[in-house]
Parts: sequence; structure tokens; C-alpha cells
Amino acid sequence: MTLRVLGVDPGLTRCGIGVVDVERNRRATMVAVGVVGTSPEETLDQRLLVIALAIDEWLDRYEPQVLAVERVFSQLNVSTVMGVAQASGVVIAAAARRGIPVALHTPSEVKAAVTGSGSSNKDAVTKLVTKILRLDAPPRPADAADALALAITHAWRAGSGASVATTGPGSSSLTPAQRAWAEAEAKARRAR
Repeated sequence: MTLRVLGVDPGLTRCGIGVVDVERNRRATMVAVGVVGTSPEETLDQRLLVIALAIDEWLDRYEPQVLAVERVFSQLNVSTVMGVAQASGVVIAAAARRGIPVALHTPSEVKAAVTGSGSSNKDAVTKLVTKILRLDAPPRPADAADALALAITHAWRAGSGASVATTGPGSSSLTPAQRAWAEAEAKARRAR
């Protein structure tokens, strides 16, 4: 049985997209890879529309069973975080419209799954993605390699039974730790 995963490395300027088929034995094959780019000179709504239309096209063309999206994490540059969050929202909404579940993975999870170390650099991730997928040349730019790494990570973690934060019917986009924290907060509010 093959699992088809569409990985997305969200970004407002460059949004990496990669489709990977993964067998039960963890053998992964690249189906497609690309980057959707938008110009900072365009208005925000137009930039998000470009990303939305591209994601719609990829979802319709490749029909993935699940999306793997990089979880937005805090950075010092607030405008970068906002752009990544907005692009992520567009991607997640496109999947939700089709009933496709979305798995969220942190950069550290992806690095650990692909390289064995959660603190690996982008070059190490790209090198191992190239090896895992048996590619003749590394996917470029790094956003493309990251999207493929996200897809590989999800397939491998899902196949191992590891806990994966997902969205979709009856699921939550929270990690197990975040879910426990939210439940504790809700319990404390009810106790007041």
C-alpha cells in the first residue's frame, strides 16, 4: 500500500511544494516538486490568491491522501511569521475544502526524521532528501527540498504509529503537549 503525501513549506515569497509516494517499507519516491513564488510588490490578497490557486491545482492534479505542513513557529521577525502563518492558512483551508487531513510538523521534527538530528542544517536535510528519494540532483531551492522532507517525515511518522498533530474531522491541530495544556486550562476555568 502506498501513501501519497503532499508536503508544503509555507511562505509568502516562496512556498515549497512536494509530492512523495511512500511504501510500507518506507521506500519513498518523488512524484513532483516545485515552488510557488510571489512578489513583495503585489498586494497581500493577490499573493495569497496565487498560493491558493497553486495549491488547488496541486491537490487536484496529484490527489494526496494527506498534507504535511510545516508548523509555524516563533521567530524574531514578526512579519515573516505573519506571512508564513497566512500562507499556511490558505494551504490548510484548501485541504479542508476537499476533506484531506493536514498534519503539522515542526522544523526540528523534520530534521530529526530525515537526518537523525533535530538540529541539522538545511544542507544536511537537502543532501539526505536527495539520497532518500534517489534523485540525480538536489531539489532547489531549499524550500522545495523542505517540502519533500515534510512529506517524507509525515509518511515515516504515520507509518511508525508516532503521534502526529493533524487537522480534519474529529482531530486537532495541537500537539499532545499543547492538547494537555489546553485541557488543563479548560479544567481550571470550570473549577472557578
